[in-house]
Amino acid sequence: MRRWTWIVLAVLAIAWIAWSQHGAPAPAQDSHHPPTMVDAPSSALPPQVADMLALIRHGGPIPYRQDGLVFENPERELPRQPRGYYHEYTVETPGARDRDARRIITGGDPPNVYYYTDDHYRSFHTLEATR
Repeated sequence: MRRWTWIVLAVLAIAWIAWSQHGAPAPAQDSHHPPTMVDAPSSALPPQVADMLALIRHGGPIPYRQDGLVFENPERELPRQPRGYYHEYTVETPGARDRDARRIITGGDPPNVYYYTDDHYRSFHTLEATR
């Protein structure tokens, strides 16, 4: 009986450690390794980026109901701003059956900065300013 008690306690301890590490906050950005941000002219990106930028700038229609919602910047790859500053929009991916990984993130109200990610927020391209 005592042996089973130790086994159960060991399993519970392992489960607790795994659970607590899963919810641990991401490490702070190292000032020596800035966010992965690349300046890119919109013309160097997929044509769907320009299509979505045009929809955003003209107020729609926006194709996905999730588009326009607040982007929380959980990965902290973008400059820190108050909640509600960033909003996200889906960039269509030809052949994809879902929203896929491509997004435009806008900053400001009205938007005055634009970022594009094709790897679901791991890296961003800073887009040209609006005209």
